[in-house]
Amino acid sequence: MDIYDLFLYLSIGAGFLMAFNLGANDVANSMASAVGARAITVKQAVLIAGVLNFVGAVFLGSHVTATISKGIINPEVISDPKIIMIGMFAALLAAGLWVLVATLTALPVSSTHSIVGAITGFGLVAGGPDVVNWLKMGGIVLSWIISPFFAAAIAYFIFTHIRKYILYKRHFIEQAKKWAPIWVAVTLSMISFSFLYKTPVGKSLDLHWATSLSIAVVLALLAWLAGRHFVGKIVINEEEGAEGVERIFRKMQVGTSCYVALSQGANDVANAVGPVAAIYLIAKEHVLLPKADVPWPMLVLGGIGIAVGIAVLGHKVMSTVGEKITTLTNTRGFAVDFGAASTVLVASNLGLPVSTTHAAVGGVVGVGLARGFSAVDFRVLFRIVAYWVATVPIAALTSIVIFVLLKWLCYS
Repeated sequence: MDIYDLFLYLSIGAGFLMAFNLGANDVANSMASAVGARAITVKQAVLIAGVLNFVGAVFLGSHVTATISKGIINPEVISDPKIIMIGMFAALLAAGLWVLVATLTALPVSSTHSIVGAITGFGLVAGGPDVVNWLKMGGIVLSWIISPFFAAAIAYFIFTHIRKYILYKRHFIEQAKKWAPIWVAVTLSMISFSFLYKTPVGKSLDLHWATSLSIAVVLALLAWLAGRHFVGKIVINEEEGAEGVERIFRKMQVGTSCYVALSQGANDVANAVGPVAAIYLIAKEHVLLPKADVPWPMLVLGGIGIAVGIAVLGHKVMSTVGEKITTLTNTRGFAVDFGAASTVLVASNLGLPVSTTHAAVGGVVGVGLARGFSAVDFRVLFRIVAYWVATVPIAALTSIVIFVLLKWLCYS
């Protein structure tokens, strides 16, 4: 076995570790608000998220991915492909270990930022400051501010609207039957846009914006009609109180959480298999191309890793995001999901590298603040923010240590 084969096998293990952590930390966010609001149990969340993420990763995930994840470094500056191979392995391992530490302490961090920080670390040592795409890094730093605040603002607005036009009105159920189908229609429009512009399968259709808009309008109209029909069946007694409203939004919240899980599997699997694909190319061809076909077994490995991760450790982050920042109900949980999903959709289409994790936490804080500052546990929030700030430097430093050690072992 030569050094190329050795690092290929090691990177498959490190890629599985990264996929495991994606499931345990990032993906757990997608179900956190539904679990926190008691719309579903932890076991149901694990089953739903595990299956939907696997399906998203294997059948909707990108089969062609940038091998140098997120374009954060320029590989042409580093002439020796063996150095890039060792560096990508070091980056995968460092990012995986940091997200694992965060998961074990039950705190949500961004796996995207972890892998970007780790790749930046080895890139700085291997090629110097010029190898790093600092403009891209600036965009990531900007996303730390944009995604949580944007999601918090949307969630705050949605929940305030629900409270003003449904919960604070005298006839709860009548108002819920009027507004819930409208929210269902708006949500489905957003989901259809998200599918067309965010998932690899949707992008491959390459539809004109007018066609996409027409599809979204037709789906919204159908969703509104279906919503009116089903909401009437969910709550029959017009005199039922706020619990009837929560029951309506419980059904809606499960639907939005399922979509977020499916979308995450399709989009985030590249964080785990992208660097593995880069190492695979170098091991087989001894060259690195800017983009590479990801073999099916790697997508399956990523999908299995995500599903196992959420099953084994997903409950830890779910508990923090769904229960410890603020108390969630189904109406609040729906506002959180809507805020997080719309933030990721809008920002991604503007080219901003937002984090689903940051958006989900921002949404939870937004609905908490709608009830006043005392409704949010800022001690938990400050610990989460501290981990966010530490993610890039710690992942970079760990990657540098692993890279330097491996380089010394391989070249001495």
